[in-house]
Amino acid sequence: MAGAVDLSALKARAEAPVRPPQAPGAAPAAGAAGPFVVDVTEQSFQSDVLERSLQVPVVVDLWATWCGPCKQLSPVLERLAAAANGAWVLAKVDVDANPRIAQAFGVQSIPMVVAVVGGQPVDAFNGAQPEPQVRQWISSLLDAVRDRMPGIAEAERGAEAPAEPEEEPEEEPEDPRFTAAEDALERGDWDEAEAAYQAILAQEPANEQAQAALAQVRFLARAEKVDPTAIERADAAPDDVDAQLAAADAEVAGDGVEDAFARLVDTVRRTSGDDRDRVREHLVGLFDLFAPDDPRVTAARRALARALF
Repeated sequence: MAGAVDLSALKARAEAPVRPPQAPGAAPAAGAAGPFVVDVTEQSFQSDVLERSLQVPVVVDLWATWCGPCKQLSPVLERLAAAANGAWVLAKVDVDANPRIAQAFGVQSIPMVVAVVGGQPVDAFNGAQPEPQVRQWISSLLDAVRDRMPGIAEAERGAEAPAEPEEEPEEEPEDPRFTAAEDALERGDWDEAEAAYQAILAQEPANEQAQAALAQVRFLARAEKVDPTAIERADAAPDDVDAQLAAADAEVAGDGVEDAFARLVDTVRRTSGDDRDRVREHLVGLFDLFAPDDPRVTAARRALARALF
């Protein structure tokens, strides 16, 4: 399979800031089954799969919630990934939520498992295989690339070493830049708070804490100005894009998050061109107010993908 699939298009489509690649043997973000299992989206594909595969092999599990064989195979892969201690990483991809990844791998049936090394797919299999067969496939993969990927041996040595007692983490000193921004927030001075977070991002564009806080500040500033009748006006004028955006803000502010997401997804379906782009960007901005794994966000991202494609 080496060289048969071009994954470069997914790099260009990533909308989220890319995290720096991790050192060999370092644990990725924790997934559902441990630190060496990660749920991958189109936005995180470059960092979680392509860049990570420069250090250790990444085994991509392409699955869907409705797929029965997937429910048999995924737990096997998760157990083996946990036991490997980072000698390889399991990247789980929900093909319904991430159709571009499925398209890039040429998925015709699931479950499909693809090994990515050095940013390129090198081997794959389809269907729910028994655990001994999956174990042998992974062992063969590691043996084939161990000499040129020192991260594998490093992780394997760590798995054999006795566990060291955990040390209490040192408390990080408070960042005065964030203190100033938070003080402005408490005063309700949205402009000053936004300026403070933008100043941090000017120095550290990838600072995720400042990115999330800036999204919150901008939303609070908008929500404060929303007309109390925004939802009624939007319901009466479904083709008024500005009214739909304002109503979505009002719904999120009133804890009607799912209603807001559904409203904007429906508006995306009804619009085109610049109007559609405005609505999509506004919806993605609302997603940033919540944790990426919030089930309301996950469901809305899937609905948005269906509306767009």
